[in-house]
Amino acid sequence: MARTLDRWSTSQATQGAICSSITGAPSTGAEQAAFVNGGLGNLLEMDDLHRASIMHAGDVVVPAALAQAQAVGASGDACLDAVLIGYEAAIRVGMAAATNGYSPWYNSATCGVFGSAMAAAHLLGLNDERCVDALGQAGMQASGVWQCRLEQTDSKQLATAHAARAGITAAALAAAGCAGARQILEGSLGFFKTYYPDADCDVVVHDPTSSWVLHDVSFKPWPACRHTHPLIHLALQLRDNVDVLNVKAIVADTYEAGQVFCNNPEPKTAAEARFSFQHCAAIALLYGPPTLDHFDDRSLVDEAVITLRNRISVQVDAGLTEAFPATMGASIAVTLSDGTVLRDTTRHAPGDPQLLMSGAAIREKFIANANHGGVARGDAERLADAVLHLPGQPDMVSLNRALAAIPPLQNMMGTTHG
Repeated sequence: MARTLDRWSTSQATQGAICSSITGAPSTGAEQAAFVNGGLGNLLEMDDLHRASIMHAGDVVVPAALAQAQAVGASGDACLDAVLIGYEAAIRVGMAAATNGYSPWYNSATCGVFGSAMAAAHLLGLNDERCVDALGQAGMQASGVWQCRLEQTDSKQLATAHAARAGITAAALAAAGCAGARQILEGSLGFFKTYYPDADCDVVVHDPTSSWVLHDVSFKPWPACRHTHPLIHLALQLRDNVDVLNVKAIVADTYEAGQVFCNNPEPKTAAEARFSFQHCAAIALLYGPPTLDHFDDRSLVDEAVITLRNRISVQVDAGLTEAFPATMGASIAVTLSDGTVLRDTTRHAPGDPQLLMSGAAIREKFIANANHGGVARGDAERLADAVLHLPGQPDMVSLNRALAAIPPLQNMMGTTHG
């Protein structure tokens, strides 16, 4: 999918435009840059997650904020403020939408578009009235259904790409005076009544003086679906006390949505392996913390992994289901050949606000991901530092320079990850 987006972006490049996608493709307009970057965020399943809204807001908000900040020459602080405001809008809408858990709609896209619109509107300096117009235009472009997870397609990436781009379009239209529906969220034919009829609309404006919802966002330390992380965490905690050759059976307890998404004992592709409790737990017990290499073709046919996967069963726990999506927990019971049973349980996973990743760990994750994509480590480190030094920067020049140093994706194809 990354290569597809890169080829499309290169073919669409506009002479003299000022925004860049992170694929290293030629400069282009803000909408196109947001579209390309918005399609990349979830490719490795290492995007962030807000549990109560079941949203990966960063996939949509950050690409829009970056592209719009580049387009207007914003300061580093203005760009970061836009990200903060975009997260707030997207997640509050998402929390209302996710009142009863999952629906047929892909929240990251359908709710995320309101966040990308608010991020772009902030950077354009729109007043309250024009921001309402931007939200109205965003709602008219909200889209994305969950059929994309039932088939092997790139449609999930298309949904977040569209939502990032649509937010910029919505804000630009509002800035030009294009009026939007004033009750796009709560109206009788609005977003909630039609997309999410069970939504609790009051959640959007509940406790407006509370802390920013960005503080409630989880990071993924491992390249797999977030539903697998609690089980990976438990497997890693038990690993030193488990001789995998003597494992007779493993029973994993999860919530209902986790079972629906990730109960796959025989994954055939890297994407399926990232959504497999069995694969992720087997990797953790055999080899330690999962890395990107643990989801390649070799791992899929690793006899030790296959043997252990076949001994892992998944069942639904009523208590964990009731607590979802506010918490995403798991329990594990490992039965050894001598009859010994090792148990552990958790309501959280590393990367949750309750088990924070360190700043150094997040930076290293960023560099490792970039390096896996073919970006030289030195270039990845400079890009990470440019992002971390955005506060106080008068413009986007330093970050733009770091982005420009990344070779075009087509030049990295087939290279080693050095």
